[in-house]
Amino acid sequence: MPHPATPHSDYNCAMNIFSSLPGHAQLRRLVNLRSLAVAAQAFTLLAVWKILQLDMQWLPMIAGIASLAAINFFTFLRLTNSKPVSNLELFAQLSIDVSELSLLLYYAGGSTNPFISLYLLPLVIAATILPARYTWGIAALTTASYSGLMIYHIPLPHTDMEMDMDNAFNIHVVGMWLGFVISAVVVAYFVVKMAQAVRSRDALLVQVREEILRNERIVALGTQAAGAAHELGTPLSTMAVVIGELLHDTDDAQLRDSLTLLDEQLRACRRILDKIMLNAQGSGTSTLQAADELIEEVLNEWQLLRPTAHYRYSRNEPMPAISVDVTLRAALMNLLNNAADASPQGIEINARCDDAHFIVEIRDYGTGLSEEVARKAGSAFFTTKKEGHGVGLFLANATIERMKGTVRLYNREGGGATTELTLPLAGNIEGNST
Repeated sequence: MPHPATPHSDYNCAMNIFSSLPGHAQLRRLVNLRSLAVAAQAFTLLAVWKILQLDMQWLPMIAGIASLAAINFFTFLRLTNSKPVSNLELFAQLSIDVSELSLLLYYAGGSTNPFISLYLLPLVIAATILPARYTWGIAALTTASYSGLMIYHIPLPHTDMEMDMDNAFNIHVVGMWLGFVISAVVVAYFVVKMAQAVRSRDALLVQVREEILRNERIVALGTQAAGAAHELGTPLSTMAVVIGELLHDTDDAQLRDSLTLLDEQLRACRRILDKIMLNAQGSGTSTLQAADELIEEVLNEWQLLRPTAHYRYSRNEPMPAISVDVTLRAALMNLLNNAADASPQGIEINARCDDAHFIVEIRDYGTGLSEEVARKAGSAFFTTKKEGHGVGLFLANATIERMKGTVRLYNREGGGATTELTLPLAGNIEGNST
């Protein structure tokens, strides 16, 4: 049964979902940057007051920083809302930053303040995350603010001690250096984060594109398989009637044994077709079954289909339950067939469980995997068999991945290859879905 969800876990789940949305991710970065800006502005005012001892209008400047901190707090609360973050909202947030910076610069010397270059930061951020029209809007706003501060501003006062021109120039240079450092750090941080987001998005798009292509192939194969299952019903029935008549008319013991074997194979084909039709009609739902029971049932059915195949089976005790459907049984049969084809002298099957997974190892004693086979194994329509179609391993891979498992093929020391199938236990699947 699913684990009961707690309010804390629900909050974390919601935050993870919202933070993965593009607009929420960009706004969260703006909140982080604004938190650093508020701290840096407060520290700068404190340094000017304590070290330079300038007589400035502190109240409106402190009020501007406090207002920006309050807006940042409410923006952080807004991130918990599932409402999409639009480009207009991001533009408004950047406009608030520009307005607050303009307020500080107005009371601190205007265009003569060495931190005037900080106007470039919201412009760089807008160019990174917003469409062209919003970027041009921020460019117009910062340009207008800069131009206005060249005319309207309160000049920086002198300190209590008269400063000569050299000291004033040195202070201005230090301020310009500090403004450059802040700009460089912020731009590097934001651009790096954006580059990572773009790479992650591209990788996700490639993965989604591959999954869509694979699913299209699987759907096409499933459609053809359902059609073939319907069409094969008539010839199989005819063959069953003919075999029955031959069994009734012959007294040859050797021929009867051969006909009996053919009849068993024919019945196995009918069972397979019935499962295909059942699954195509949506009735092949998943059920929970002990892992060892599943393997034994699959091996018994596989032995009926391949009576000449030899295998040795071992398992650990006990075996917990896993989620089982028709496609998983078919995937196991395909893996067993591949191993038996590569190793006519026999194969070994070992089943075991750890705390979270059910693991099946199928070991063959063939020639092993070549470099090309190891690289392309599991790809659609790739096969090394003369009469193969490259479908079995492809479908097995797709089935196991759909069930949150993995299939791994590798060569063993001393010869032969191993196919390792890993599936999550039933409790872990439910836990992950909560």
